[in-house]
Amino acid sequence: MNTFSDVVDAADDLSVDEQETLVEILRRRIAKRNREALVVDVAEARAEFQSGQARASSVSEIMDEVRGES
Repeated sequence: MNTFSDVVDAADDLSVDEQETLVEILRRRIAKRNREALVVDVAEARAEFQSGQARASSVSEIMDEVRGES
């Protein structure tokens, strides 16, 4: 298995155009993984809400909780 350092060194051997293409490919893959994770999170949140494990809250209630004011 390649280490991170190996991958970075291999990228140095690419042309600038190839490096830019690689960066775009990686950005798209990361965005896709983030979208997939968000879909899972939303599905879990909806299931919790429907089962009564979560309740609807206003933005101010959530912010109060984040700040420790509740």
